[in-house]
Amino acid sequence: MKIVFVVSALHGGGAERVVATLASRCAQSGDEVTILMTAGDACVYPLHERVKVLSIGQQSHGNPLVQLGRLFRLRRYFKMHPDSRIVSFSTSINLFTIVASLGLKNRVIVSERNDPNQCRYKVLRNRIYRFGRGFVFQTKEARAHFPASIQRKGIVIPNPLRKGLPAVYTGVREKKIAAAGRLEPQKNHRLLLEAFAGFHKKYPEYTLHLFGEGRLEGPLREKAVMLQIENYVIFEGFRSDILETIRTYDMYVLSSDYEGISNSLMEAMALGLPCVATDCPIGGSALCIRHGRNGLLVPAGNRAALQAAMEKLAGDRAVSARVGKHAAKIRERFAEEKIADRWRSYIDGEN
Repeated sequence: MKIVFVVSALHGGGAERVVATLASRCAQSGDEVTILMTAGDACVYPLHERVKVLSIGQQSHGNPLVQLGRLFRLRRYFKMHPDSRIVSFSTSINLFTIVASLGLKNRVIVSERNDPNQCRYKVLRNRIYRFGRGFVFQTKEARAHFPASIQRKGIVIPNPLRKGLPAVYTGVREKKIAAAGRLEPQKNHRLLLEAFAGFHKKYPEYTLHLFGEGRLEGPLREKAVMLQIENYVIFEGFRSDILETIRTYDMYVLSSDYEGISNSLMEAMALGLPCVATDCPIGGSALCIRHGRNGLLVPAGNRAALQAAMEKLAGDRAVSARVGKHAAKIRERFAEEKIADRWRSYIDGEN
């Protein structure tokens, strides 16, 4: 097959990581694969040598002329490659991709990568989505947010766990807590800082390590000072070696208000890390975690519950060891080859 993955850029987000994984897997299977980036040329993920990467624009920052140019260049590329199957990721890029392909021969599949209820322009999205040929949702709950006409054209495929992850760690763990994600409101790091402040009073030997970048770094640093935990909260920034770094940590915490499926959570579980995660609305965390067996789920936005779960893992080593052991089995459920084969089958079968 000739497959074109359309994404804003490959600068470190969860959707981008899935694109990189799927593109490489498809190329390895013999497909002719191109990644078309619409808003930059950054690429922080390793790709198979046969994957072509092409940038057709920069970030628009809301500029309608830049957005119009993006639409024009997308359409021109699709017309030049009429036998290519187009696979688009993330809502705004999906809309540009569908509009750019109207009236053309290309088969267009779009994928929702977050909680669809958070979209600020649902009516417009659903009207344009009617022209899509296929849809990939991460969970059944996510698909249920859309009109029946869109649901009928869609399929549920969870995220793949990429191959080559570090080995599961079974030794003595460091008194460190990891959290990974953009420093943006969705991830609710403020809640995590508040929970950690309470947790730290009982377990002062622990430090909290925040991996990621974003516009809230300044306010979060100020929050840590206000809570008097600034000496125990480390802002790690973006780290390409994050998995090697955190594999010996004592736990991983996801504090998001909403998510699709968190790749970072999946990878932390695959390392055998005991994990605490907020039970986000469309079921991404619950898809990965069976509460009490391979991790702990807490209600989104509930500081007391989040703190209590962290204290449970720190204070009960038997529970911590048990959930970490079972968490590692996620490698089998979401193995890259299994998920990528489902994607390829769906892309190939779309008429």
